[in-house]
Amino acid sequence: MTPTPADDALASLLAGPALEVAPRLLGSIFWSGPVGVRLTEVEAYHGQGQDPGSHAHRGRTARNGSMFEGGGTLYVYLSYGIHRCVNIVCGPDGYASGVLLRAGEVVEGVDEATVRRATSRTPSDLARGPGRLGSALGIELGDDGSRLVADTPGQGARFRLRLPSEPVGPIAAGPRVGVSGHAGGDAFPWRFALEGDPTVSPYRAAVSRRRGGA
Repeated sequence: MTPTPADDALASLLAGPALEVAPRLLGSIFWSGPVGVRLTEVEAYHGQGQDPGSHAHRGRTARNGSMFEGGGTLYVYLSYGIHRCVNIVCGPDGYASGVLLRAGEVVEGVDEATVRRATSRTPSDLARGPGRLGSALGIELGDDGSRLVADTPGQGARFRLRLPSEPVGPIAAGPRVGVSGHAGGDAFPWRFALEGDPTVSPYRAAVSRRRGGA
């Protein structure tokens, strides 16, 4: 399929560094088939050797290979052996940075998302947290390495992203959830969220035995 101006705009955005891309994804709608989630919370992860919280910190492995495939690739991993978490890879091939999709509001396909997340007590809980978001979207480990395209009329790809048509905000920034950051103990303020949105997940401090997102 011939790329559209929307595809070019998305590719240009995702070619940038994760710290710039992450807040600009807020308010976007991420589609997995018929289910669309408006993104309200994300976390940025730098590339190889630059971020001790990143799965790519020590280099390429069989698990994190899709992180090295360039902007627009999806990196999906299993957290705690249960939750499928999805990240949007940013930057050039080989750089291995990305944005973890932490939370959002299900705006399309609510019935299908509710079946997948039958334990949710309220609509705002359907995708409140990266594991819940992955479940609501029907993300599987086999989706790792998939490509993301712009959501445009007639676009039949499963994974699509519709960027917001106007600025969103206010945006809050703070430490990433469950990620320690610098060796000295200072947390990286690379978590971005729509301030006051009820779907944003609660903050949880770092646990030394594991890393957080991409």
